[in-house]
Amino acid sequence: MLCLVENHSLPRTAAFFDLDKTVIAKSSTLTFSKSFYQGGLINRRAVLRTAYAQFVFLAGGADHDQMERMREYLSALCKGWNVQQVKEIVAETLHDLIDPIIYDEAATLIEEHHTAGRDVVIVSTSGAEVVEPIGELLGADRVVATRMVVGDDGCFTGEVEYYAYGPTKAEAVKALAVSEGYDLSRCYAYSDSATDVPMLESVGHPHAVNPDRALRREATLREWPILVFNRPVRLKQRLPAFSMPARPALVAAAAVGAAAVTAGLVWYTSRRRTTTASG
Repeated sequence: MLCLVENHSLPRTAAFFDLDKTVIAKSSTLTFSKSFYQGGLINRRAVLRTAYAQFVFLAGGADHDQMERMREYLSALCKGWNVQQVKEIVAETLHDLIDPIIYDEAATLIEEHHTAGRDVVIVSTSGAEVVEPIGELLGADRVVATRMVVGDDGCFTGEVEYYAYGPTKAEAVKALAVSEGYDLSRCYAYSDSATDVPMLESVGHPHAVNPDRALRREATLREWPILVFNRPVRLKQRLPAFSMPARPALVAAAAVGAAAVTAGLVWYTSRRRTTTASG
């Protein structure tokens, strides 16, 4: 269990959670690929590519170069998607797809941080059309996520407006600390990826969760706690005490807003050609 309830005479604190393979057992973006196919947004070939990427992501994660190739591919893939249709597909399939893959251990940690008086913030490279509903499902207080440019026609242009990745995540955390009055030396952070080291080292209590090889080495060197989450479970099947607060996943300053679904923490490198995309 975590420490006792916060002393509210002290500055506020928060717990910052990466999403994919930290709170949920898969890539949040790729989990919706079949639903996007059924909704006519992607073709069967793209479904097969994302299924392969999901497998590789679960097997070993992604390094920086692979993440960049992924960003370019997914940015191009979503070009022309109607934003409202994406939101509707996510809303319709959220509970069936995401609820069963939430780690029991992560849900417990979220409960404990809320009980201790800390805000819970999801900080994810995935797009906010996916991350914000998941944050609301989990009862998160705020969400930081990637957002894509939306044209006057209500469709994604394929350009990335804000990429919540690597050092940018740490910048968002620090910006929130200023705007919300968090004392980062007393805050917590959780991630599975070495790309999130800047975010982890920005708080006083970093934790590696199901870490990739590089993060495991870094966590061992820095004596950061290493946690293993391996029990995905539907929220309603957890302890009766679990509740999903009716608190919306709030927008975090300039780091969040209306966002795209397609920039996720995945690995796509089945082909070595460069996909043309802005960002």
